[in-house]
Amino acid sequence: MKKILITGGAGFIGSHLGDELIKNKYEVIALDNLSEQVHGPDCFRPEYLNDHVQLINGDVRDKHLLEELVQEVDAVYHFAALVGVGQSMYEIKEYTDVNNLGTATLLEALIKNPVKKLVVASSMSIYGEGLYQDQAGKLHQTAKRSIEQLKNNDWETYNGEGKLLTPIATPEFKAPNLSSVYALSKYDQERLCLMTGQAYNIPTTALRFFNVYGTRQSLSNPYTGVLAIFSSRLLNERAPLIFEDGNQQRDFVHVRDVARACRLALETDQSAQEVFNIGSGESYSIRALAQLLAETMGKEYILPEITGEYRVGDIRHCFADISKANRILGYSPQVSLQEGMRELVEWLEDQMAEDHVDKAKAELSSRGLTV
Repeated sequence: MKKILITGGAGFIGSHLGDELIKNKYEVIALDNLSEQVHGPDCFRPEYLNDHVQLINGDVRDKHLLEELVQEVDAVYHFAALVGVGQSMYEIKEYTDVNNLGTATLLEALIKNPVKKLVVASSMSIYGEGLYQDQAGKLHQTAKRSIEQLKNNDWETYNGEGKLLTPIATPEFKAPNLSSVYALSKYDQERLCLMTGQAYNIPTTALRFFNVYGTRQSLSNPYTGVLAIFSSRLLNERAPLIFEDGNQQRDFVHVRDVARACRLALETDQSAQEVFNIGSGESYSIRALAQLLAETMGKEYILPEITGEYRVGDIRHCFADISKANRILGYSPQVSLQEGMRELVEWLEDQMAEDHVDKAKAELSSRGLTV
């Protein structure tokens, strides 16, 4: 397999994957619509995109374009998607159209012109709440929080007897518990690809990315990753806004580790028809993350603002069990959060960021999507 198509290949993760593949002697075609929300206005080719990447400016819903492109390649990475949890709760048609219909359009093209491997970017968001256990050691896969408790600023999760549950690393067997339109669309992408791959004998792998961070992530998109959003606020001398109490736990994985995991999925025959968590295997609170970023940027005097509000679609805790990816793909993260944060801050020194966070928060509030 030497020639690879990456849908969404000019974006944050896709561009780093392009670097990884080219370094390992692959040819890369990137299909990307260069969305203004991600790339800004009048973007024809991101400066960071590898010179050896052939960029096609087009839409993943363009049936004829996809049919032409898949004839040229040996394998496909399907990364094209809209990615905002909050935004997905009011731009329902657009998220469903791009994420679900775009995937269906690609798959119909692949049915006509099968490739040797399909790798689809899924998401930790499909889990909803992560895996929990109670004091007796019993696992809880469908933990939920009620609106009533959230209105009372009670942020944690409990069992049916009202006992506090403890979050533990979430493995792939954990049942999906979809809490946003975005999560639903990512689950649809994952299942459509695996189902179609099975039916038409196209080896297919789904990678459930956790919270990916690193250079090139859009700083002016208020629906992007949390570290990029916090970076934008700090660059503009504003406090990062944190929902709830800031003690919610997440798994942050560096984009280079993710790119390497993607290549391993391509090159590992045993990955066919499998699903893998791609994370760091570590958990950090959002509050601690904001403080670490501010310190690394030399802006420790800017303390995060804890809003005490719940955003519809958010969950309390979720971090990855990556033992399956380690066992089958040989994946293990190599970039620590501290090292990755230093690299991010070095990149930020040359960046400008338009901070749209307040506007996005007001949009959610006006629609009743915060509590």
